[in-house]
Amino acid sequence: MRQPLIVGLGRSGAGLHLRALRAALERSPEAWRGPVVAVDPRPGERAPMPDGVTVTPSLARARTLLPPERAVVHVCTPPVTRLAVLTELCAAGYRDLIVEKPLATDAGQLAAVAALRERYGARMAVMAHWPASALAGRLRGLIASGAAGRLLRVDVTQHKPRFTRSLRTDDGHPTAFDVELPHALGLVLSLAGPAETTGALLTDLRLGQAVRPGLGSALLELRHANGVRTRISSDLTAPVRERRAVLVFERGTAVAHFAPSDADDHVQLEVDGRREVFRDDALTSFLLGAYTRFTGVPAEDPSWAADFALHADAVRLLLDAKRRCAGGPAGVHPEEAHRVPVL
Repeated sequence: MRQPLIVGLGRSGAGLHLRALRAALERSPEAWRGPVVAVDPRPGERAPMPDGVTVTPSLARARTLLPPERAVVHVCTPPVTRLAVLTELCAAGYRDLIVEKPLATDAGQLAAVAALRERYGARMAVMAHWPASALAGRLRGLIASGAAGRLLRVDVTQHKPRFTRSLRTDDGHPTAFDVELPHALGLVLSLAGPAETTGALLTDLRLGQAVRPGLGSALLELRHANGVRTRISSDLTAPVRERRAVLVFERGTAVAHFAPSDADDHVQLEVDGRREVFRDDALTSFLLGAYTRFTGVPAEDPSWAADFALHADAVRLLLDAKRRCAGGPAGVHPEEAHRVPVL
């Protein structure tokens, strides 16, 4: 039976993964066994841990409590540290890894992570709970049925106010492309297939005299191989949270409202004016699926390489967007970005 090892007890590790692991046990008592072991060297900066969580200051100490052959490792450190953490984990013998998005923040890191996976035979499940959600499953079913005709366009809005974390110099997210867009990008690639970047925009966060380059808002426009057009907009200075995907078909429209935060796992789906509300704990569903795969799918199974390739392609699209924005226009709200030419 597998046992969780969480590396990083920040917002992702303590606030999301730990909560989802507890929910997974309630839904499936045999999902994993034993206490959760966590690695975090900052005892003064984290919230008190609940019962059943053993916190250690180093991976070396964690390895004495939880050897690699029993562990599923949750890599919840900031994106800029991803490669160093994965390198240390693989060298220590850990092979089953759930990795937060984005997989890498530049082409060199992505190539190095791919080399690690090949060298050590690591099984990497990149965090993709939006595509694993029941709501996304409904959307894929609607596309496959052809009931509304061919899918023409996908518009994703992913806004939230993020001033405090973005103003920190140690936030670990280089740009707005690295915060919310990786989740939306995984969703649209799962809905509409491979794509190429056609437009991008990045703005700065400005608050009084403080300026954080590239952490204001982001826009990504795609053309999929099947002709579908996608537009993903994310504003980290928005006054309210919003996570919405609009699918435009030949004969109708579907609007999917994803859960805006971990405070409520209800989602909504509107198809041609008819609205349905249902529970959809996508993160817990993703983790249960990942643990099941680690138990029964060997490393040589081609599905691991296929999954990794999909997430590597998502990183490639984000890097292309960043290149397009280097030295480009700033200060334009994402809803106005269609008026700004991107060369």
